[in-house]
Amino acid sequence: MILEHAVLPVVPGREAEFEVAFDRARTLIAQISGFRGLELRRSLETPEHYLLLVRWETVEDHTEGFRGSPQYQGWRELLHEFYSPFPVVEHFVAVAEVSDPGPRG
Repeated sequence: MILEHAVLPVVPGREAEFEVAFDRARTLIAQISGFRGLELRRSLETPEHYLLLVRWETVEDHTEGFRGSPQYQGWRELLHEFYSPFPVVEHFVAVAEVSDPGPRG
C-alpha cells in the first residue's frame, strides 16, 4: 500500500467553504480503482492547514489513474481554488508501524 501525503494550505477565512467542497470532492476520488481510503485532518496550531492522507494500492493508481480521470477534473474544479500556495504531494511506503495494544495495567 502507498500513502499519499499533502499539507493543504487553505486561504485564510475560506476553511468552512473548503470543508464543504471537500465533502463533495471525496466522493469523486472514492470512485477510482486502487483507492483504499483517506483522512483529512485540520491543524490545531495553524487552522488554515489541512493534512490529507490517501491510501492507494499503487503510486500509479494515483498519478495515472486518478490524475488522468474525469473525476480528477471535478476534484480540481472543487478544490484547487482554495490553495495558496499549491500543496506538495508525496508518496510513502511503510517502514515500521506500531498500533495501540489496548488497555495497559
